[in-house]
Amino acid sequence: MAATNRLVLGPLVGAIDQGTGSTRFLVFNAKTAELLSHHQVEIKQKFPKEGWVEQDPKEILQSVYECVEKTCEKLTQLSIDITNIKAIGVSNQRETTVVWDKTTGEPLYNAIVWLDLRTQSTVERLLKKIPGRNKNFFKGRTGLPLSTYFSAVKLRWLLDNVEEIRLAVAEDRALFGTIDSWIIWSLTGGKNGGVHCTDVTNASRTMLFNINNLEWDKELCQFFDIPMSLLPKVRSSSEIYGLMKSGALSGVPISGCLGDQSAALVGQMCFQDGQAKNTYGTGCFLLCNTGPKPVVSDHGLLTTVAYQLGRDKPACYALEGSVAIAGAVVRWLRDNLGIVNSTEEVEKLATEAGTSYGCYFVPAFSGLYAPYWEPSARGIICGLTQFTNKNHIAFAALEAVCFQTREILDAMNQDCGIPLSQLQVDGGMTNNKILMQLQADILCIPVVKPSMPETTALGAAMAAGAADGVGVWSLNPGDLTAVTCERFEPQINPEESEYRYARWKKAVMKSMGWESSEATTNGNGDSSIFTSLPLGFYVVSSMVMLIGAKYITGLEK
Repeated sequence: MAATNRLVLGPLVGAIDQGTGSTRFLVFNAKTAELLSHHQVEIKQKFPKEGWVEQDPKEILQSVYECVEKTCEKLTQLSIDITNIKAIGVSNQRETTVVWDKTTGEPLYNAIVWLDLRTQSTVERLLKKIPGRNKNFFKGRTGLPLSTYFSAVKLRWLLDNVEEIRLAVAEDRALFGTIDSWIIWSLTGGKNGGVHCTDVTNASRTMLFNINNLEWDKELCQFFDIPMSLLPKVRSSSEIYGLMKSGALSGVPISGCLGDQSAALVGQMCFQDGQAKNTYGTGCFLLCNTGPKPVVSDHGLLTTVAYQLGRDKPACYALEGSVAIAGAVVRWLRDNLGIVNSTEEVEKLATEAGTSYGCYFVPAFSGLYAPYWEPSARGIICGLTQFTNKNHIAFAALEAVCFQTREILDAMNQDCGIPLSQLQVDGGMTNNKILMQLQADILCIPVVKPSMPETTALGAAMAAGAADGVGVWSLNPGDLTAVTCERFEPQINPEESEYRYARWKKAVMKSMGWESSEATTNGNGDSSIFTSLPLGFYVVSSMVMLIGAKYITGLEK
């Protein structure tokens, strides 16, 4: 029986999918794109201070090893020969920044996660160096506005604030990378000859990479004052980077690497200009393939490298709308408010409510990303009445994900000139049927979900299997497997949709301007009443008056 399985299955390809919330390893049949087995481990997020989000790079790496080993065990139990795994691809959370010691293999600080806001003062300082404080000054080179979101400002913060990193840089021991670089370096040998590389899609999210010539930009590195010796070598998204050096898959080439949203675009097979997908994960990311030339947005979207499927192949570009908080709002309802015990419960509560009853939730926990790029915004829930209960808040949270998608889809339609006639979706949240129906209602177009939702991992596997020297996965259009889909049609009239959307926009306006980077901390990152001069003067003068009154009272006695 085992021999029959091996004969039928043919070559297999694995994919490491390292996301913000979890790590997974999945194995696909290269001929049919069928998912054969997988294992998943949740990753802890740390919030040491307000606005700070960190993860332990060693925990991330350990989760990768665990997922690979457990998946291989499951395949063996299914009588599937793991020696048929011919290649491994890597998909990863983008922008998250790691610095480690190349002589010991140890991280020099926790990974600063893409959602982290600690760098707002760094951004403000850098803006002062730019003519007119124009946050889009480098957009022609990078496709990105100056923001807390991207890796360069996170790395600048680490160099400014972590003595151990400064010392390692001075002694030429430090390496920088996004999560893909950290994983590939570690899996290919680490301190014993590990390959320090990244791919064009991840490099394009750092603000140090010129998306036009596909190289690290010397002037950008000088602007951020970042030594180029720290940076990984930039490679295509589909080529052999190195071999696994340990574990059940020792000797297997790592030959695919894509940032998670680019991987989902490939997995959804959006290879033609104008094809788009929306991924619902921790955040929400709408990407539209714009072909071999970068298109600069006039409506708050990012220009990013979509993929480069081979070192001699041209790069393709995409317009991207990025939303910071999507699945994270459901996790927040569970972990912070405690109104549900599981993320699945949110769908049940929302179904029971059937409406938000005029309640609107703007989950701007990390400010607002596209199309506003407004770091001063903070989360609000408005329109509350005595009738509002947790069911309505659960519904409003799901609705918020859909409204945010509507905003970036509107911007994309304006930039592209041709409105999308349907939206292809993927990601963990697409299992929530009420969310998908809400999305169709709010967009007023059909939402199309593939029956196999693991498109991010599939994209990484496709890139790995198609690499020169591997060649087990054909990316020719005629060879790509047809995908079966579930379709959600709009069920409300456009007038109601527009009314709800207008109310949402009103709530968004109210969320802005809550925070300022000016005079909010005492230098140690801690809030202090004495950072406000009027309040500090009032408190000090009150204390003096109190002491004086006691002194006078003592004299009278």
